[in-house]
Amino acid sequence: MRQSNRIVVYKSSTGFTKKYAELIAERMECALADYRSVSADMLSGYDVVIFGTRAHAGMMDGYQKAKKLFEKSGVSRLILFVTGATPNAAAETVEAFWKQNLSSDELAKIPHFYMQSGLCYEKMSLADRLMMKVAAVMVRNKKNKTAQDIAFEQAIRSSYDISSIEYIEPLVSYLKSLKG
Repeated sequence: MRQSNRIVVYKSSTGFTKKYAELIAERMECALADYRSVSADMLSGYDVVIFGTRAHAGMMDGYQKAKKLFEKSGVSRLILFVTGATPNAAAETVEAFWKQNLSSDELAKIPHFYMQSGLCYEKMSLADRLMMKVAAVMVRNKKNKTAQDIAFEQAIRSSYDISSIEYIEPLVSYLKSLKG
């Protein structure tokens, strides 16, 4: 039975965010929609919107536009999840990402979850592939590389998938704890 008061809305470029959104919607038996197909009017019929997007160049892809849409809809609760190539174990990097993208008020009020995913060069836009190539050249040519530089250089060499259903569990547990 579908929980009609919740919807998972996702913005996905290479498929990782969509995959996680589908897993969450299936597990929680709630609606699922691609960000490009939603309107404020449509969202106004839900109490909880779970918005998923990717980490892209240190930012939450599309979050500012989505936030305006959610505010306009009058949704009472927004929950965020972000997918990215950084492993979940890099807690300091993930925490710095959240602090860079959310205000202190948003950090306190909006539940937010990170889910490692990977890189898929085959599905990336030309602009994203070029950006990754530039990043690779910059790191390759860097003198006095740190361990983080070396790890980054190795991580962006080719496509990989480090996603797993287990990474939805903190978000699913949170959703199960909500009343209604």
